[in-house]
Amino acid sequence: MNLSLTRLALRLLLSLAGVAIVTATAFFAIPHNPTTVGFAYLLLVLLIASNWGLAEATLASIAATLAFNFFFLPPIGKFAIADPQNWVALFSFLATSLIASRLSARANRQALDAIERQRDIERLYTFSRAILLTDPVDPIAKQLARKLAEVFELASVVLFDRRTGEIHRAGPTDFDAVDFDAMQTQLRDTASQGTSFFDPERKRVITAVRLGSEPIASFALQGAFMQDSVLQGVSNLIAIGLERARAQDLAHQVEAARRSEQLRATLIDAMAHEFKTPLTSIRAATTSLLSSPDQPVESRTELLEVADEEARHLQALIDDAVDMARLESDHDNQIKLRRELTDPKELVDDVVTSLHTQIDNRPVEIRSEGSLLPLPLDRRLLKLALKQVLDNALKYSPPRSPVTVRVSNACISDGHRAIDFEITDHGPGIPAQEQGRVFERFYRSPSVKNQIPGFGLGLAIANTIVHAHHGELTVNSRPGETTFRLTLPLQDSNGARP
Repeated sequence: MNLSLTRLALRLLLSLAGVAIVTATAFFAIPHNPTTVGFAYLLLVLLIASNWGLAEATLASIAATLAFNFFFLPPIGKFAIADPQNWVALFSFLATSLIASRLSARANRQALDAIERQRDIERLYTFSRAILLTDPVDPIAKQLARKLAEVFELASVVLFDRRTGEIHRAGPTDFDAVDFDAMQTQLRDTASQGTSFFDPERKRVITAVRLGSEPIASFALQGAFMQDSVLQGVSNLIAIGLERARAQDLAHQVEAARRSEQLRATLIDAMAHEFKTPLTSIRAATTSLLSSPDQPVESRTELLEVADEEARHLQALIDDAVDMARLESDHDNQIKLRRELTDPKELVDDVVTSLHTQIDNRPVEIRSEGSLLPLPLDRRLLKLALKQVLDNALKYSPPRSPVTVRVSNACISDGHRAIDFEITDHGPGIPAQEQGRVFERFYRSPSVKNQIPGFGLGLAIANTIVHAHHGELTVNSRPGETTFRLTLPLQDSNGARP
């Protein structure tokens, strides 16, 4: 406020100085007549009105009228007029200058308003484009708050999404804790009741976001006042953005349901195919025993061993199918682990042996580094996780390229010991922008989703199992080499770290 008054006072002084300069120039330096001086004053008043405003132009008009009377209308040097016609000329000059200054100030104000409206339209257009270009990874509401602060150059923006109950903040200026708590209450009231709050001192406005007649969110702006039409436009665009995010979520849910159903059918077909192999061997052994009960003991023992081995294989397939179905159908629930002390090297050997069909003639190298302590873990679940990661490496690398499985001791961030399982392949690699998404359920890279069969569940299942063991599954990839690392902390049977 003080700065505005200082600027106004400076402009008023400059207006008086302009009148003084015109008067001195016309009276002392240049030959003149009253008509020429009157036009000079009028031009000065118009110039002041077009650049500054009506108050400055009005003061200049009055000062010019007084100077015109004192210096250029007889009797010179007195505020009096001898010729009655000069009275008409003087008042005509005053009226003309005042009217012209008012019209010029109005035209100037309208031009500034037009420029401001154009800027608002451009900002709304930029904001609408930003909504269309939102990143599907980050929450849409968070991106809307950030883009709103950037586009409209606001000090602070707070957006409350009523459907999720989340509050997102953006802008260079932050609120103190007490002020922010009060604002949260106002945001929730606004989102539920559709009301608005205005705080002229802080240049803050809080208003609702409506979809039709129903409030779905609210937002607070601080740092600049907007016209009601612009504020309504921002509210409508935020509503569109939030509804677009909701539509995307519904589409993802529909797609996930579709894929889950497709996955269920595929799993049934795959399990039926896998079950046939051991069942065929078991049937062959039992049929041979039943058809020839008098065969030698060695032959009967060999057939029973085949049947027993294939029965164990069938049991492992059933266990894997049950575990995958449990993890896939209810991945958010806490997994109950059946921990047992397990040799990490022995576990890796078991996993590689179980994938002999997929490995075929592929060179798979197993490296064990250092003296490895046994791990208390759920053997079946972790075997399933390692199988998923190793199968992923075999699937996404060239047929003849080697795959390395390395087991070693490690030290995690808090100084406690851990065991690392690293599986490295030499495929094309995973693009950097996709590495953060490979553990999402049903996510598959666009570059391979139509070339290599799969549903994008293997790594998600492995990640769920590793997290249940309080471990971490990470990926490090570049063209020609990809390494997945499973880090499991060493724990005792009660889950305490040594």
